[in-house]
Amino acid sequence: MSTNNINKEYSYHYKEPLAFSKIEGAIYSHILEASPNTPRKIIYLCIGTDRATGDSLGPLVGTRLKSLMPNGNIYGNLENPVHANNLATTMEDIKSTYINPLLIAIDASLGNAHRIGFINVKRGSLKPGTALKKDLPAVGDFYISGVVNVGGFLEQMVLQNTRLHLVYDMANVIAKSIYLANYHYEKYKKENLSPIN
Repeated sequence: MSTNNINKEYSYHYKEPLAFSKIEGAIYSHILEASPNTPRKIIYLCIGTDRATGDSLGPLVGTRLKSLMPNGNIYGNLENPVHANNLATTMEDIKSTYINPLLIAIDASLGNAHRIGFINVKRGSLKPGTALKKDLPAVGDFYISGVVNVGGFLEQMVLQNTRLHLVYDMANVIAKSIYLANYHYEKYKKENLSPIN
C-alpha cells in the first residue's frame, strides 16, 4: 500500500473520458523529467500479492505489461509477485543489475470512498505496506498508485474483500498507459538522445 510523498501529482478516475491518454501523458512527463538528457533503463516494479484481491493491482499490471512489453524490465507479476517478504531482496537485485535505473513503482492504495477508482501518478518514492503497518523500504523515482478501496480500519479485511473486477479494470488502464508512455519515450530517445552505454 502506498502513501503520498513530495509533489507534482496527476490523478484521474479510470473510467473518465480519455483516461488512457491522460495517464499516459502523466507517466511520459515524469519519465522525461527524471531522464532529461541521458536515457536511463526503465524498471517497472509492480508491488503486491495475488493472495488479497485489493493488493493484486501491482501483479496484474506486471502480468499485463509482460504481454505488452516482452522485453521490458518488469519485476512483479501474478506468477512471481514482489511483496513484503521479498521487496528488499528484489531491490538488491535491481541495484546489482542496473546502473542508475529509472525506477517506476506501481501499487494499490486505500483512501476515502470518493477516491476509489482514481489512478495517481506522482513524483517521489512510494512507501509500500503503510496501510498494513509494515516497515518496508521506500521505492521509486516516481510511482503509480490505484485507490482500490476505503482505508482507515480493518485494512487487511478490506483488501481481502475488494472487487476483482475493479482492480482488473484499473490494472488494464495502468498497463496500457505505461505501454503507450514507454512507446513514446523509446521514439523520443531515438530522435533526441544518445544511446545508453
